[in-house]
Order: sequence, then structure tokens, then C-alpha cells
Amino acid sequence: MKTITLINGDGIGPEISDAVVKIIDASGLKIDWDIQTAGADVIETEGTPLPERVLNSIKKNKIALKAPVTTPIGKGFRSVNVQLRKSLDLYANLRPCKNLPNVKTRFDNVDIVVVRENTEDLYAGVERQVDDDTAESIKIITRKASERICKFAFDYAVKNGRKEVCVVTKANIMKLSDGLFLECYRKISENYPQIKTREILVDNLCMQLVQNPSQFDVLVLPNLYGDIVSDLCAGLIGGLGVAQGANIGLDCAVFEPVHGSAPDIKGQNKANPTALLLSAIEMLRYIGENIYAEKIENALFKTLESGICTADLGGNTSTSEFADAIIANL
Repeated sequence: MKTITLINGDGIGPEISDAVVKIIDASGLKIDWDIQTAGADVIETEGTPLPERVLNSIKKNKIALKAPVTTPIGKGFRSVNVQLRKSLDLYANLRPCKNLPNVKTRFDNVDIVVVRENTEDLYAGVERQVDDDTAESIKIITRKASERICKFAFDYAVKNGRKEVCVVTKANIMKLSDGLFLECYRKISENYPQIKTREILVDNLCMQLVQNPSQFDVLVLPNLYGDIVSDLCAGLIGGLGVAQGANIGLDCAVFEPVHGSAPDIKGQNKANPTALLLSAIEMLRYIGENIYAEKIENALFKTLESGICTADLGGNTSTSEFADAIIANL
């Protein structure tokens, strides 16, 4: 039996993680869940949103499924997500964005994979207060991090039968930092002659994504652009409630939805567990449980095709009812 760390989060986290665990258990796959609490709910008792026991659990089990946790805006503790990625060197953020059955969107045939560098750039949060009137954020781009994320993107393309890897930068303005990322992409691409290459500026990419998203295949981006673009891509397929994600390193991998903890609907049993479920399906494939991954995915698709969905997708099904409907279709 595989032991997997389960970070059940805060806000809507416990509700959607309970639903997903229930679905996986009902599929017949036996998993020993090592349940760990993190986020705002543990600060008062443990003095930090990310206790050392959580990191130790992931290091031991190598795989984690993580529900969303709250990050204070403008003040307070550093993002748990950022801490996890830095502490465990989860350098690759993988966010597949593909249309789902019966989820109405402006575009069909969207099948984009966002590969985001996960450890540096402005998003790493390296900041200082210069004086009372000036704050400074440091944008750090290194050759090591840039080359390994580009290699990850090309390796993913080869393994999954993708045809193109497009690099996204603002190298026309940030000629040194984004220029280095672009240079590394060009160098790595030479080892993958079977994969088409493409270069685009991030502002142009955003415009084209809302005009003709089906032209894009795999995107590889520095950290901050990747965070913004992956949410844009989530909007193309139905919103954050259906957007999955994974943070992958050499030794550990943490699978999580793109969306936040939505404390405004906490405890109301109306959150959509689809994004966390899709992240769990990706996790099952990652650990080689492909039969169960396909079984659960088919049940999810059948449920959506039947018109059963939560409020964010235009339905009136509760979190627990949606989980029960998926279980009925297993």
C-alpha cells in the first residue's frame, strides 16, 4: 500500500480533500493517507503556517496531494506554496489546461500545458524595504534553473506526444534576465530536433490566448509569467474550479489545484472538487496507477456529461453530492 501525504489545507480545503479521498477510496485503490494540517488554521497553535512536520512527511513519502491554503495579502506569513517549492526544490510547476465535457467555454479544442519555473524570478518574493517610500523586489534568473525547466518542458513534450514547446519571455525589455532564460531555451532545444520551437513575448501571448488558444501546445515560462498565464488558461477551460496543477522536483512531487482556499464559502458544501480531483488523477499517473487514474477520470467525465455540476459551473450540486455522483459512475 502506497503512503501519500495529504495536506488538507484550510478554507474549502478540508471539504474538497474529503470528497477526493472518498472518490479515490471508492475506486478500489488502497492508499495510506498521511494527513497533515497546514495554513492559517495552524498558525495560532504552531506559530507557522508550514510546520516542519509537513515537510518531513513529504520528504519521507515523496508524494503529496495538497488542498489550498490561505496566503495573507500584503502582510503576514510567506506563502506556504512558495515555502514548499523552495524547501523541497520543486522546480517544475505543471498545469495542463484542457476542455472538459459539457463545461461551456468560449473556445473548444483547448489543450495547453503550462510549464512554469517554480523557484526563482520575482515570484520567489525576495524583497526589501529600501526606505519609507521605496520597496524593492529582486528578479533573479539563473542558468541552472532556466536550463532544467526548459529540459523538463521538452522531456514532457516527447513523453506525452506533444509537437511544440513555446518559450514565453519579455526579453525585449529585460534583456539580461529574460534574455538569459531565452538563451537557455535555445540551447536546450537543440537536443530535441523532433519538437517544434517558438518564441513569443508574454503580452503578445496573452492577446493571442484570448483570440485563438488552440494554436498553442506546451508553454515554458519564468515563474511570475507562468503564474499569471496559467490562471488565464484556466479561464479558457471553465475557471479555477477545474484547473489542476503539480509541483515536481527530483525527489518529491506535490499535486494541487490552481485555485485558492475561498474562505468566503468555507463550510458551505458548495466548493467544486474537480480541480483537486484532476490533480489527484495526475498524481496517480505519476506513481504508475494508470488504471485507477483512467477509471476515476472516466467517472468524472461521465458525471459532467450528464449535466451534474457545482454552482461555479452553472449547476446546483453540492460538494458531497458531486462526489457521490462520481462514485456512482465508477
